[in-house]
Amino acid sequence: MNEIPKTMKAMVTMAHGDLDQMVLHTDWPTPAPAAGEVLIRVKACGLNNTDVNTRTGWYSKAVTDRTTGGAYDTVNEDDPTWGGAPIAFPRIQGADVCGIIEAVGEGVDAGRIGQRVISDNWLRDPADPENMDKTGYYGSERDGGFAEYTTLPAINAVAVNSEYSDAEMATFSCSYSTAEGMLTRANVTSADTVLVPGASGGVGGALVQLAKRRGARVIALASEAKHPDVARLGPDRILPRGPANLRDALGDEKITVVADIVGGDYWPKLIDILERGGRYTCSGAIAGPMVSLDLRTFYLRDLTFTGSTIIPPEVTRNLVTYIEAGEIKPALAATYPLAQLREAQAAFIAKKHTGNIVVVP
Repeated sequence: MNEIPKTMKAMVTMAHGDLDQMVLHTDWPTPAPAAGEVLIRVKACGLNNTDVNTRTGWYSKAVTDRTTGGAYDTVNEDDPTWGGAPIAFPRIQGADVCGIIEAVGEGVDAGRIGQRVISDNWLRDPADPENMDKTGYYGSERDGGFAEYTTLPAINAVAVNSEYSDAEMATFSCSYSTAEGMLTRANVTSADTVLVPGASGGVGGALVQLAKRRGARVIALASEAKHPDVARLGPDRILPRGPANLRDALGDEKITVVADIVGGDYWPKLIDILERGGRYTCSGAIAGPMVSLDLRTFYLRDLTFTGSTIIPPEVTRNLVTYIEAGEIKPALAATYPLAQLREAQAAFIAKKHTGNIVVVP
């Protein structure tokens, strides 16, 4: 086992605001695992929208801006996180960890030391794991992985055996669990045709792969410059990001599920093309949270809408079995040093990439 230093490098978010609120510390105290926890030496940590939204306070109902990523003048301090609660600063963010267990707390099998793991990001009450009201998120309700070391409840450190690199493994935790949670909530099967807006992003690409794994027909929407990258994920068809007449672009396709993290002004067109009895599932709104809905479309067409945030406890462990079986693959867009997290997050917000962006200590 490597000697564990008393201090470490960490990118620490000091308050709500712009990118300058993330500050590099070279002498931040290395955490120690409490009872039931493990200490992980971080090998790579992926970026996700939750980190951006929490830093900026975008989750606050006071924020109605169309897009995410900036600093907002109106943020209610009592509801700036995914769960509508305050966040304690300073906070080390970063939820998508791949690393090695270096030490264990009381009650954890010492045989786990040396295991390669990825993070299950949902922090649950061990006595009541299905209770959504008793959940937290890694990197939000407790410090995460934008550091050299991090601690995590042992149950949330999921052992994985794969030849993928550490950076590739750090692309899975948030994006793929979010996508699998959406498809689970919408009960997607091989009988469905799934439309995926924003298919070039981390969650969008994961939706393509995971819906195909379920046997569904998948139609991806993405900027035409990104079509070659999206094609490697295996959709049945790829259309431009926002066709003016979506129905004409789809032709005879019968869309039974829209799996969306985009929202924004285009949203009504997505709802209009759903078949009778179709399902809309959502876990984000990167193009804007405020949308317009004709309720007649909703009820006259017998549609079902499902929001998806807190995923079933088994989802991340299922993902690990898919990874180990070679049924899904990473989509790594770029790797940055941890010290360049601001630059990495700026690139992430710009959305010019395909797949996921990762930082390494």
